[in-house]
Amino acid sequence: MMKTFRSDISNIEFPISEKVSAKTIRHSILDLIQRENHQFTHESYLSISELNKYREKAISDYLVKEIGELTELEKTVLTSLNNNNTLTDKIDGEKKQILTTGQRIADKVASFGGSWTFIISFGVFIFIWISINIFWLVNKGFDPYPFILLNLILSCLAALQAPVIMMSQNRQEEKDRDRAKKDYMINLKSELEIRTLHEKIDHFSMDQQQELLELQKKQIEIMNDILKQIENKNGR
Repeated sequence: MMKTFRSDISNIEFPISEKVSAKTIRHSILDLIQRENHQFTHESYLSISELNKYREKAISDYLVKEIGELTELEKTVLTSLNNNNTLTDKIDGEKKQILTTGQRIADKVASFGGSWTFIISFGVFIFIWISINIFWLVNKGFDPYPFILLNLILSCLAALQAPVIMMSQNRQEEKDRDRAKKDYMINLKSELEIRTLHEKIDHFSMDQQQELLELQKKQIEIMNDILKQIENKNGR
């Protein structure tokens, strides 16, 4: 039959392997437990699953204290931490944004307008335009010097190209903000997991110390019994 113990918090039976002594719990977590359970003392016991719940609550209280009111980002991180889910999988699994026709055109215009291909090809176009009007048509062609039609074309091109490129840049800024939020969520979860890991390591160390103390007590009791037996034999 599996050995069990009864938790002093919930009064529910748990396997003896989950038994945790209050003496091995850090003071910050213990204070949180005692605020909600006044009957819980240093001689009490609880399960490891109950202890984990209070660890999660301590992390939530820490975030509220450091950040203030929790946003959806912090709540998502806490949910992922509490459910032991991988946050990166959730982020990578998000549905990709479907681009509209205007957004695709804006991206292509911004990509082409900011390339050497555009600069060189447009420079060649201007050079040919000027050469035709000055040398071939002897400045009596469709756009003689000072090239009013060319200036009009350049002005219209700049007026149309600028807002299209700005649309693409604005959408890129939205992507950068979204990426920054994801990085923040991952960094925050990493920090909280490190804090939790430190908590578990401290608990493990205190638990080992407690076991060593109990073992030393038993050894001392055994030695005292042996000494009493020797004294009784010598007394006879």
